[in-house]
Amino acid sequence: MSIQTILFQAHSGVRWLVVLATVVAIIAILIGLFQNRPYDGFAKRFMTIFVRAVEIQWLLGLIVLIALGVPEGTGYRWGHVALMTVAVVVAHLDMPFRRRPDNVRYMVSLAVIIVTLVIVFAGVAALPGRSLFSM
Repeated sequence: MSIQTILFQAHSGVRWLVVLATVVAIIAILIGLFQNRPYDGFAKRFMTIFVRAVEIQWLLGLIVLIALGVPEGTGYRWGHVALMTVAVVVAHLDMPFRRRPDNVRYMVSLAVIIVTLVIVFAGVAALPGRSLFSM
């Protein structure tokens, strides 16, 4: 098994950790929001896990791109990389709201997760033979 195959399989497998981190973060944010909990270590921890999972997936994707190179006729990879880079940036957009009231922070965190997911789905759909439902 080549290093390229191992890296590609790692990138492919880590997506499920991103899915898990996303689901858990959404649940944690909704619990905090509906129970009027302070935006404390509980919520922060799950948002951090979500953001780190997205970052790790993005970094693995860059490593795969470098390892595989970009042969001609694969411009779709650049579209995928661009969308995933935007997703990583969006995943960090709750940071400026750290000093806002707790309910605002929860709503912003939830919005950040949802927008990040939409961008990730679009990035996956940009790959040939992929759609929103073939992950």
